[in-house]
Amino acid sequence: MPDLHTDINIHETINSGQIFLWENYRDVWFVIDGHDIIMAKQTPFEIITFSKKPKNFFREDDNYRKILKNITKDKIVKKASKYYPGLRVTRQDPFQCCISFIVSANSNIPNIRMRLQKLCIKFGTKVRFQKREFFLFPTPKMLANATLQDLQECKLGYRSKYVLDTSRLIASREIDFDELKKAEYGKCKELLLKLPGIGDKVADCVMLFSLEKLGAFPLDTWIVKILQKYYSENFRMDKKTISKKRYENIHQDVLNHFGKYAGYSQQFLYKMERDLNKKKWL
Repeated sequence: MPDLHTDINIHETINSGQIFLWENYRDVWFVIDGHDIIMAKQTPFEIITFSKKPKNFFREDDNYRKILKNITKDKIVKKASKYYPGLRVTRQDPFQCCISFIVSANSNIPNIRMRLQKLCIKFGTKVRFQKREFFLFPTPKMLANATLQDLQECKLGYRSKYVLDTSRLIASREIDFDELKKAEYGKCKELLLKLPGIGDKVADCVMLFSLEKLGAFPLDTWIVKILQKYYSENFRMDKKTISKKRYENIHQDVLNHFGKYAGYSQQFLYKMERDLNKKKWL
């Protein structure tokens, strides 16, 4: 049986660029996850949800030690895993994850958090949980019924139209997240790319963090730098920008190198490199 206290590091997982709507009060973390809230505490280890339903938000059902054994065949990932024992890939609400990473385009973590918080306050439902007030993430229908001006008031800028159009497509069930979870990687990505504001990198983030695709490996500027720095002999990363075709080729090369849990490898590498460069998560 896994020891959740040691196999899940709540602090490092939340502070790794996967999710943006959270609050921290001393040793207690609260994470907004769609129409639910997760309260997580490291010592003594405890996870409670607003809905009172089990969530497996930290992928408690993953065979974490098997995954580590697999990905640490790579010496750089092995080094990173020693820095961050218990770092997990999360299992988020797909709609919130989708909108979050659309909002993340050309931004930084503090601004992403600010914009998403404004969305929740303007459109979400206010609830009380563990003697504190929170705003849940809006449903697709709530955002589909918004106006562009409403969304622009949340400081979304040019992303406002992407958020509105994507919310309408999801509210109309043209995109079904349950079906995407069952779909293989290529088909899932093909459908996600039909959503406004979603390119290859955002699609990979949504697949990795909410749609059960642990082989997804989001390629942003940080990961490109990491591949150039540590894997120049494995991957030809001679350009900062990546064409769509090149992205597909690199993903296949990455999957061949890191294996079916490439997404876990990516998360360890991303966390390590940002921390080495003293980039803030808060």
